[in-house]
Amino acid sequence: MMEFTQLTALSPLDGRYANKVETLRLIFSEYALIRFRLLIEIRWLEALAAAPEISEVPPLSNEALLFLNKLISDFDETSAKQIKTIESVTNHDVKAVEYFLKEKLQNHAELGKLSEFIHFACTSEDINNLAYALMLKTAREDCLMPLLNNLLSFVKSLAHENAEQPMLARTHGQPATPTTVGKEFANFAARLSSAYERIENILINGKINGAVGNFNAHYLTYPKVDWLNFTQQFVQQLGLSWNAYTTQIEPHDYIAEFAHAMMRFNTILIDLNRDVWGYIALGYFKQKTVAHEIGSSTMPHKVNPIDFENSEGNLGIANALFSYFSQQLPTSRWQRDLVDSTVLRNLGVAFGHCLVAYQSSLKGLGKLQINAVRIQEDLADNWEVLAEAIQTIMRRYGIDQPYEKLKTLTRGKKITQQNLQIFISELNLPTEVKQDLQNLTPSNYLGIASQLAKDI
Repeated sequence: MMEFTQLTALSPLDGRYANKVETLRLIFSEYALIRFRLLIEIRWLEALAAAPEISEVPPLSNEALLFLNKLISDFDETSAKQIKTIESVTNHDVKAVEYFLKEKLQNHAELGKLSEFIHFACTSEDINNLAYALMLKTAREDCLMPLLNNLLSFVKSLAHENAEQPMLARTHGQPATPTTVGKEFANFAARLSSAYERIENILINGKINGAVGNFNAHYLTYPKVDWLNFTQQFVQQLGLSWNAYTTQIEPHDYIAEFAHAMMRFNTILIDLNRDVWGYIALGYFKQKTVAHEIGSSTMPHKVNPIDFENSEGNLGIANALFSYFSQQLPTSRWQRDLVDSTVLRNLGVAFGHCLVAYQSSLKGLGKLQINAVRIQEDLADNWEVLAEAIQTIMRRYGIDQPYEKLKTLTRGKKITQQNLQIFISELNLPTEVKQDLQNLTPSNYLGIASQLAKDI
């Protein structure tokens, strides 16, 4: 059998892009899932011990608490493999974690007596939903938001740096009213900021309420415990939002919301990638070259915009997965089916493609260099874009059919500065207004574009 390496990996996330997604391995891998399950099982035992109504689980000594926390801090791949070995016998992944912990506690004088309270009143989904919730919480805090913030900050910096650089805008691909390079980046910065805030503020839910969500075993065994309040505090102490109303499974609605928020951010970034790609094609941007890098295998002069293309492709794959997550995960046959078990294992794949994409976009944006000469050439070659300004002034001063007259003058024709000067001179306008119009150029007809770019 071929040895598994980055070269033989089936997924590019474990092969070609492995170094770009390294941080996700400690969050979304099988190892990470097992570790999060172990953490929750231990925290649940600690919570039971802290409840005075549960006399069979007395308060834990400091030594016992240290022992339990050391099981978490010392958990490594060897431990995970031991659990997988147990799973090969039990054919049940969560039960394997329970048995592993019981083995670890059996020789401990204090904790060995409490081993049957590991996984007390829990269904597997009580552990799993909290494990996946902690995965998403950790990924958002440690990996996702810092990278999104870097990307957003970079786009804002491009808006500020290029706030006053005039640029011919294009609507439907055709020359249109001028803008500035900075204002175009500011537009994306505003959209990405909104999407960023949505991702940041999504509540990540958890539940621990038994086989079908009714605390049946809990209240039967310990009817004096306020299990609603108890489990709410437990879930919230994990840094999650408590969901009291579930079947056996937490319904994953928040994951669908998270997925939609990710799709929105990614779609905006795809739009940015495509626009910058187009401006590179127009020559508005040059790309910094790197010694020894090849732009094209046959055309030595080319520097292809591959970073933006790579980003777009990875974002498309991520969005396809997020779309499926949002459709599939909130559905379950009656109180439980296991479709979500398979689907949830691919959360890291979607986020992996996102991380690759974000890094590619950042790399591409970092290579951009303004080609002011090319931009100015385009502006100077399209005087017809001033038609909007002239016909709007004509409206103010009551000149009949201003739009139609400018349409006759400009549509489908190559207009020069001289053409417009002659047209303006023949208009029945105040002298100072004519002078203002004759001083107008495609490079200075910018509205408040530069101010908007500086203010983002």
